[in-house]
Amino acid sequence: MRASGVRGHCILSHGFESGPDATKVTALADVAERLGWTHERPDYTDLDARREVSSLGDVSARLQRLLGLARAAAARGPVVLAGSSLGAYIAGRVSLEVPTQGLFLMAPPVAMGPLPELDAAPVPVSVIHGWDDELIPAQQVTDWAFARRARLLLVNDSHRLSGHVADSAEAFGQLLSSL
Repeated sequence: MRASGVRGHCILSHGFESGPDATKVTALADVAERLGWTHERPDYTDLDARREVSSLGDVSARLQRLLGLARAAAARGPVVLAGSSLGAYIAGRVSLEVPTQGLFLMAPPVAMGPLPELDAAPVPVSVIHGWDDELIPAQQVTDWAFARRARLLLVNDSHRLSGHVADSAEAFGQLLSSL
């Protein structure tokens, strides 16, 4: 049962070697709150530190952590998943297993070595990506977004999108408002 006036719940996943207080996910949390959505920002820093598992930490445990949170939230009402980089990857993957109203992906890795390619549920998807992303070529993300008819905002920035935090927040607000 949703609280009166609450539109749903957003789970905002930070990128690798970042944290729940990172600038971008904090900006998204502010937008969610302003638009009547509850939100949470899981902390994956303990899993990112597990370098004995892989150079990206324990991605499988990240997926499981988000899956548990998303299932619990979906039992209470509408859920939107958002994430930056590795956080975007796990948000997309989890959307395939949990009823999700929308996805907001910042600098999403389309392919990550031996892991399955990025996939997502057929829900409204909004993506922001840097033309000059040094880790994930913009063309890969453009092709991925095109195949899903996702809303795509390409900006003159690098992987961190640090010069476009406000643009990210605005695009996230547009997604939430459209749901």
